[in-house]
Amino acid sequence: MAILMGVDGGGTKTFTVISDEYGNLLGSGISGCGNHQVNGIEQTLTNIHESIESALSGAKLKKGDIDFVQFGLAGADREKDFKILRPALGSLSFPTWDVVCDTMEGLRTGSPTNTGVVLVCGTGTNAAGRNKAGKVIQTGGFGYLYGDFAGGSQMAVETFRAAVRSWEKREQPSILVKEVPAFFNFSTMEELINSFLDTEVYEVPSELTEVLHKAADEGDPASIKILMETGRELGLAANSVIERLGDLDGIIPIVLTGSVLQKGRNKYLLDSIEKTISNINPDIKLCIPDMEPVYGSILLAMDHLDIVASIDVYKKFESYGGYKKWTRV
Repeated sequence: MAILMGVDGGGTKTFTVISDEYGNLLGSGISGCGNHQVNGIEQTLTNIHESIESALSGAKLKKGDIDFVQFGLAGADREKDFKILRPALGSLSFPTWDVVCDTMEGLRTGSPTNTGVVLVCGTGTNAAGRNKAGKVIQTGGFGYLYGDFAGGSQMAVETFRAAVRSWEKREQPSILVKEVPAFFNFSTMEELINSFLDTEVYEVPSELTEVLHKAADEGDPASIKILMETGRELGLAANSVIERLGDLDGIIPIVLTGSVLQKGRNKYLLDSIEKTISNINPDIKLCIPDMEPVYGSILLAMDHLDIVASIDVYKKFESYGGYKKWTRV
């Protein structure tokens, strides 16, 4: 029976799980940031190692018991990144392993063939795809200056801006004028703006997108506009991947990952994504995975060992939930 390890490294946490080939969860571990672009390679490797050791301890296993390790790491974007990551991960002394960008984890959670397009919309945004020949293409993921316009951080800024502009009557009336101050525990926009300017606040938390979703659900035109524009940007990124990738036959899966898409599931956002893509590529199917990205790494590990994941395995992975369910933070 094969024993598999998946390591999901992001900007805030590294989550490791160990599973057998039947999808039974044997152990898990969590540590800090797993993105070398954020933390530097030394601290990132320390966090990855800590997460792995915690999972091994919980499973009562040793490194030699693991048949394959799949790393899915944020920041593994370009060959320059892999030249940093491969030697560092090799020092962990696993005999068989692979590393991919965390976007490929996401793709695998929603595509049994590991082909198609994955759109990421969490704090930031990214788009990538893989065809049947194994070619991988990435569009975006490097911030606003390099063409991106989506992600929770950007959406939060647009939400705040919309509230300000509506309050100043530069834009149409919006319930954001009431909801945004309330989010920050102020009674009015005037109080909020004066306080932020006095204390030199020029950033807002990505959690402000929760206000955006709620306002859109209540029919607020300004909020709906922001979500539709975000959906259009994500759709354009998907079309870019499809055109640049090529060799995608039949119905193309568009896997939607990240908290804004997987947890928010806003109809205006999703409809805008689908409309933008299908206008150029009509043979698509949107898919929002119900499993955490780390299980995409386990599925990729199974692929490496030619293990076919059964429907039962998928159901188990979907039932496990996220790292908070399995590990004390």
